[in-house]
Amino acid sequence: MTDNISEKDKKDWKNFLSNNERLPNKDKKIDKKITFKTRAIDLHGYSLEEANKSIENFILKSYQEKINKLIVVTGKGIHSQNEKNPYVSKDLSILKYSVPEFISNNKNLMKIIYEMKDAKIEDGGGGAFYIFLKKKI
Repeated sequence: MTDNISEKDKKDWKNFLSNNERLPNKDKKIDKKITFKTRAIDLHGYSLEEANKSIENFILKSYQEKINKLIVVTGKGIHSQNEKNPYVSKDLSILKYSVPEFISNNKNLMKIIYEMKDAKIEDGGGGAFYIFLKKKI
């Protein structure tokens, strides 16, 4: 190996070693934990019209209060009165599918919603879903 290091490089290296300032370690992963302000609503026993009004008000109020994660419990529909109505499928619950559809079709709500997805089992599983709201500016 040759010792063709300039005097300037030697001086810069010496200054670097004596300086307390350190370079950030690029190999170290920085885990940024996202914290959620969470609020939940349970729509069990609501009619379709009541549920749609309630969920719209709930989303708008939560957005105003800078809540960013909503848990919406609709239930699985196993106790709904669908079997009494011959025009409604007995395989579909009323609120489980219609509330997310109502939200998706409401342009004002979709402007403030970042994402909707199924809930984890501890938050209601198949009978619930999450709504993640955008940050309020």
